[in-house]
Amino acid sequence: MEGSEQTVLAGMLQSAEDAAPVEAVEAVTGAIAAGLDATGVSLLIADLGGRALVRLTHQPTSGGPGRRQGEEAAEVMPFDGGPHEQALRQQTTQVVPGDGRWTVLSPVTDRGEAIGLLEIDLPAEPDADVIVEVARAAHALAFVVIANRRHTDLFEWGQRSTPFTLSAEIQRRLLPASFTCEAGAFALSGWLEPAASVGGDTFDYSLARDLLHVSVTDAMGHGVASALTATLGVGSLRNTRRRGGSLVAQAEEANRAVAEHANVRGAYVTAVLGRVDLPTGRCELLNAGHVPPMLVRAGRVVPVGLPGNFPLGMFPDERFRSGEISLLPGDRLVVVTDGMRERNAANLDLPAALLDIAHLHPREAVRALSDAVLAAAGPVLADDATMLVVDWYDGHGPRRSSGGADTARTSSHPR
Repeated sequence: MEGSEQTVLAGMLQSAEDAAPVEAVEAVTGAIAAGLDATGVSLLIADLGGRALVRLTHQPTSGGPGRRQGEEAAEVMPFDGGPHEQALRQQTTQVVPGDGRWTVLSPVTDRGEAIGLLEIDLPAEPDADVIVEVARAAHALAFVVIANRRHTDLFEWGQRSTPFTLSAEIQRRLLPASFTCEAGAFALSGWLEPAASVGGDTFDYSLARDLLHVSVTDAMGHGVASALTATLGVGSLRNTRRRGGSLVAQAEEANRAVAEHANVRGAYVTAVLGRVDLPTGRCELLNAGHVPPMLVRAGRVVPVGLPGNFPLGMFPDERFRSGEISLLPGDRLVVVTDGMRERNAANLDLPAALLDIAHLHPREAVRALSDAVLAAAGPVLADDATMLVVDWYDGHGPRRSSGGADTARTSSHPR
């Protein structure tokens, strides 16, 4: 088996390097099919809405299901609770018998980010060795996708079920490249459910050797003006963070940047900034006029009390203060924006909802919480609803993973 795996992986890498970025996945899946004697192979990528998979194909002739852009086609496959959805949610390979064939569905994942699924059709029932080989090929495919999506819009286009406005396009660029990250001591995931007129929400995170940086921000207003204010705030926070500035320094620099450079008079950004010391669980938090973060601990949800600060940009010479909490194994830190609490969304009992999804991996929890907000507020939100969930496990160091995910902490379909 080892020699066969090496042959498949070597063929994948060579095919990816030889092909143009827009053709890399097609070339790699072809190499996988040849290596496994498959009758069919596809990459299904996760839709940006988090509620479907998308099959991308190149079809020189007209016709066929799904959206089209020239000769590119995107077929949306909504989640239905079946094996495709379960393979993605549970991060486990599924084997599905069919009419004269067997379909193997294996997660394409990196550090907990569920990129999609590798779907392979085989003429005979696969044995355990073949299933392992498919899973490893799917994991390798994750790196091919990550490397090549930097050079083409194809994957981004395929993931967009609905067109973006200009403000949504700007906002999208402010979000991290991956919405989920797993490590030995923690797992986190963020989600943004946009309003009809984008409301300036963002979330962000970054890992240093022994520190986890997180932020959730909400720029005042809606549309392009709000997105530009958010750009100022997030850009400043990242710049100070990358220069090694403290949490207070990040807030004070962003405060001055928004006050001095925003093109809307009186513009401001509310924010929660956080920094977790990974060896100890010491968590420093700074609240700048934002909805208080919440701590889910031992079956209770409590707001985290922090020193009060004005929003960023309101008073350019303002000084800021932070507070601290100590995270315990099993804790969940949740930060949301006021779109989760405004108007019809306020009908959602947020503490009860957080307890109801406490068993879910952060990757699934943020989507379940987003669904709950939409159910309470209707299909169109009055304001962006953004959330960041951080689960603290303790034990800073290497994590245990299989195929790109920590399968011991995955979750099935939400209740």
